[in-house]
Amino acid sequence: MNEMGGNSAALAAVSARRGVAAETAAAAPLAEVWGDTVDLRHLGWSVAIGVGVALGAFLAGRALLAPLVADPQIARAYAMLVGLGGCLAAGVICAKLFAPKRVVVEQVVDEAARLRVLAQLDAESGGLGSLEDLSPAARAEMDELGLTAVFAAYERGAGRVAAEAGAAAAGDAAATVEPGARS
Repeated sequence: MNEMGGNSAALAAVSARRGVAAETAAAAPLAEVWGDTVDLRHLGWSVAIGVGVALGAFLAGRALLAPLVADPQIARAYAMLVGLGGCLAAGVICAKLFAPKRVVVEQVVDEAARLRVLAQLDAESGGLGSLEDLSPAARAEMDELGLTAVFAAYERGAGRVAAEAGAAAAGDAAATVEPGARS
């Protein structure tokens, strides 16, 4: 997939949904359930739909299977299977009715930021090594991620200068104090 096209498509989707997500977040209380963000009203409706569809499927299955199956326990077991099918159907219904509330944002990172990260890694680890030392598999993975050119620029020294300049600019911006501000 084209890296720029993928990022552009993702950013367009985010910007299209951002207005909807902001309206939803302002209008409804959100909570985290099992690591996902949910609208509490939609969660309540989903539970009600799930109970209604699953219980309805179970009761309908029991009513239809009881006269057809000689053993009532077997009819009840099959009705439970029909109820489980109702659970799956309720999940599909709720997934179609209620869109996800999370917004995935991808940032486009410029080369200067990548070079600053490499400078930080170099300082922390005592050296990054060279591209020639990499195994063919690691080199192929770096090529796939588009990192080979960044590492090559860093090795040539141009990256170190840019990274140091970027770090100095970031430090100068952090050191700037507004007039009248207390520290």
